[in-house]
Amino acid sequence: MRLAAGLVLLVLLASQAGPVPGPAPGSATGPDGFARDGKMRGVCFVAGGRIDDQTFEPLVRDHVEWISQTPFGWMSAADSPEIRIASAGDVFWGETDEGLAATAAAARRHGIRTLLKPHLWVAGWHDHVWSGEIAMHSAPDWEAWFRSYRKFILHYAELAEKHSFEALAVGTELQGTTLQHEAPWRALIAEVRGVYHGRLTYAANWDHEFEALPFWDALDFAGVQAYFPISRQADPSLQELLEGWKAPLARIEKMAQQQRKEIVLTEVGYRSADGAAAQPWLWQTEDRANPELQSRCYEAMFRTVWARPWLKGIFAWKWFPRFDPARRGADASFTPQGRPAESVLRLWFGTGEIPARPSPSP
Repeated sequence: MRLAAGLVLLVLLASQAGPVPGPAPGSATGPDGFARDGKMRGVCFVAGGRIDDQTFEPLVRDHVEWISQTPFGWMSAADSPEIRIASAGDVFWGETDEGLAATAAAARRHGIRTLLKPHLWVAGWHDHVWSGEIAMHSAPDWEAWFRSYRKFILHYAELAEKHSFEALAVGTELQGTTLQHEAPWRALIAEVRGVYHGRLTYAANWDHEFEALPFWDALDFAGVQAYFPISRQADPSLQELLEGWKAPLARIEKMAQQQRKEIVLTEVGYRSADGAAAQPWLWQTEDRANPELQSRCYEAMFRTVWARPWLKGIFAWKWFPRFDPARRGADASFTPQGRPAESVLRLWFGTGEIPARPSPSP
């Protein structure tokens, strides 16, 4: 982006910004990067069993100042208009209303804020259907679906308001419902604002939803689920990864200029395996474990986007509250914990300075 265009965008973004949450009560000692520059230094926090304050010590060490929490609504099929709210009972404690509130309170004691990011799970565990494929067959079914989703999201808006969560996503990867149904989404956002008084976003999918979403203007910042493919190679170099970011970067910058919105990468992550840059959205792989490639992917991502004036923050996918260090070299999962990628994250969240060469492994 040319300097003049960048300055214009900065002015536009400043004029659009609403009030920003201040320092979290009882902040841990150390600089508060969010209060300083407004960037959300985040990780996607995995729900599980009960936690204690020690859970957050590694996050503080890595300069993490935000977590996202993801409770689920359940649909039996992609064309079912009924959404079941799983706020108690046979779900992980961290996904219950009690667990969400307790986790946010514990995080706040360590100076860490919370983005509540509800999601929909479609079909069963083994025959899961992506939420972006939700589609009803008739107008009455669509009306029923939106009534059900309204109940779902207002439940979490009320929870977020009651427990002072700092931000809320009104939806995540629901492009089958968003792109052709602007009016009900706008009405829903207006209702949410009547209940919840923090910052609102929507977490749009990377493929085309984030560019086509028709109601960005109704939200405070734009969320992008940033699983952009950045290399076809199994084990690309840092330079190849930086080249691979050029096309996604151009798309994001165009959208930021058109919408005059700050953008948060509400999810961005890479498996610790060969091919992680080719299809970052894949959950499972038979490829060789490759923590060094995961580290280079993190490095390329930070080098590409962190200093951009439109970037409001990053949430790394994903972070386990009870991570087993024995896993760090053996599996190909997404977490950076205990791997070279964690050092990259710590460096950029702590300083934001571009290093002279790739960050060394621990």
